[in-house]
Amino acid sequence: MRLGIVGLPNVGKSTLFNAITKAGAEAANYPFCTIEPNTGVVIVPDERLKVLHEIYNSKKTVYTAIEFYDIAGLVKGASKGQGLGNKFLGHIREAAAIVHVVRCFDDSNVVHVDGSINPLSDIETINTELILADMETLERRLQRTAKSAKSDKSLQGELELLNKINDVLAEGLSARTIAYEISEEEDIFLKSLDLLSYKPIIYAANISEDDAASEGDNEYVKQVRAFAEKEGSEVIVVCAKIEAEISELEDEEKTAFLEELGINESGLDKLIKTSYKLLDLISFLTAGEPEVRAWTIRRGAKAPEAAGKIHTDFQKGFIRAETIAYDKLIECKGNLAQAKEKGLVRSEGKEYVVKDGDVIHFLFNV
Repeated sequence: MRLGIVGLPNVGKSTLFNAITKAGAEAANYPFCTIEPNTGVVIVPDERLKVLHEIYNSKKTVYTAIEFYDIAGLVKGASKGQGLGNKFLGHIREAAAIVHVVRCFDDSNVVHVDGSINPLSDIETINTELILADMETLERRLQRTAKSAKSDKSLQGELELLNKINDVLAEGLSARTIAYEISEEEDIFLKSLDLLSYKPIIYAANISEDDAASEGDNEYVKQVRAFAEKEGSEVIVVCAKIEAEISELEDEEKTAFLEELGINESGLDKLIKTSYKLLDLISFLTAGEPEVRAWTIRRGAKAPEAAGKIHTDFQKGFIRAETIAYDKLIECKGNLAQAKEKGLVRSEGKEYVVKDGDVIHFLFNV
């Protein structure tokens, strides 16, 4: 899973990236200090793996991971190549989802590229550039499809959908605003177009340390939440400065530090949970003495697709999946023989939809 972190210059984007990935990307108080996308890999915490590791005394524990891209700051005119626009737009295409860091704090020592703090204006600046780039992409596709549809009536539905999206973009709205009103088949088609404004987005409202314990009172955050609700997007509230401090602490110190500040969970934890929700992802597990491991799949995936995450041969030669819910396995203290006696281990076929926390052993033959 790859997430691209974007935002106007000097909103705390690279500071947040440094904090959550500990990758050490340069963070400076001037525009465009990030030119190439810095990449950091973050392990997804999963207490279930720790428990399974102890039960099986496994030699190896493998967590699933998220890749974060810290993408260069953007300014007005990026869709026409202003600033680092072409690179910015190109790097966004590589991401599964966008994390848009929005400045929701006042600080006279940190300059704002537009001269004043206005979260909605910042959001509009980036969204507008994505929309303009999409309109250019769509114009070419519309011309080709309209021409082909004259002789191929089966393309009429596709043409209507393209025109519908084009009308939405022309109103200054992101393509994602209509995601809730289209069919699954239309959703797959739109994703194939690789429209930037159709990518799922999380708005990360970056607040000051003083507001961290009472984030709900921040007026800037309220504005971002109201906008995201209309668009059907997600919002998390973070303090990049605090995240930077947290990143230097051990786990026990981290918990105590957050409690002292009156914060329930770190920004990274919020971001991971929200990313999984936004992209509709779950994890299934494999466990044994050689290795315990988490595997990320889309919600609704069937057993052969999940098997393919481990190896393509598992999917090609899929026979069945011996499955037990994590909680049930723990009840039996990892004893599969006991679990089978109690009827807790199920033999599932090709149509089984994998659930979050399923512990699975795949049988296959190639």
